[in-house]
Amino acid sequence: MLELRDVSLSFAAKTVLDGISLQVASGETVALLGPSGEGKSSLLAVVAGLLSPQRGQVWLGGRDISALPPEARQLAMMFQQHALFPHLDAAANVAFGLEQRGMARAEARRRACAALDGVGLAGRATAACHQLSGGEQQRVALARALIVAPALVLLDEPFSSLDTHLKQQLMDDLQQRLAALAVPALLVTHDRHEAFALADRVAILQGGRVLQSGSPAEVLQAPASAWVARFLGFDNVRPRYAIPPAAFVLGAGQPLRAVLQVEPRVEGCRVVVAGDDGDWVLSLSARELAGLPYPRRGGQLAVGLDAGALLHWA
Repeated sequence: MLELRDVSLSFAAKTVLDGISLQVASGETVALLGPSGEGKSSLLAVVAGLLSPQRGQVWLGGRDISALPPEARQLAMMFQQHALFPHLDAAANVAFGLEQRGMARAEARRRACAALDGVGLAGRATAACHQLSGGEQQRVALARALIVAPALVLLDEPFSSLDTHLKQQLMDDLQQRLAALAVPALLVTHDRHEAFALADRVAILQGGRVLQSGSPAEVLQAPASAWVARFLGFDNVRPRYAIPPAAFVLGAGQPLRAVLQVEPRVEGCRVVVAGDDGDWVLSLSARELAGLPYPRRGGQLAVGLDAGALLHWA
């Protein structure tokens, strides 16, 4: 288990981390989720030993590792920039950590080639870094990070430079390998879709504090504040509640609302109507539209609200 205890960090007069306490169980992936500049990467750097907090401790496997240098923490890191050694071929990059731990070069290279096969890079062991595509470089980085059987995996925006299809493929690969390792994993991302797809639990950061922690389903079903709701992508957020899509009731018997805006989309359309508490934004699927007159700007749409489905916070 990874455990952060009251971690605080400041640069000059700026508080970057403000008393963060967090646990990540063995075999669990937790995403640090939030906009840029809210302390996510700084917290990852503290866990890695690259930054020293003014207060707090980092525990791993029941041991206080706060004073240990990065190389003694038995962790692996993946970065957005891949951080491959440009003078080494793919297999040598993957074998580097094993050789640093004293393994014979021939055996380390044999294991590295097998690891490359496992991430879909069979036959690319001798390729130079500049000969690898971005996706291939990321796969090399993944193999290099996991081959050393780390006690902890740290991921800093590892997929942000990849296209959607390749990102999903690599996330699937990573999920399988993390499950096999059964070690804690901490992911830094500003992409909620990436966090929800990869993580068992998310911790939402703002101003160096954890505003909310829970499974993706838990935070979506009960955001802790208006700020969290907006960050998670809710369209209809009020000071004390949010209106989830399921709260809208369409069709016969509902009040007629003035249609203010219509934006056609491949899967349906986005409609803005005049609601009871301000404008309401509805994302209507093609299936929902099939049973309604197609909305037109300046026209009307029958829309009611199920008050019992609203998401309230204190």
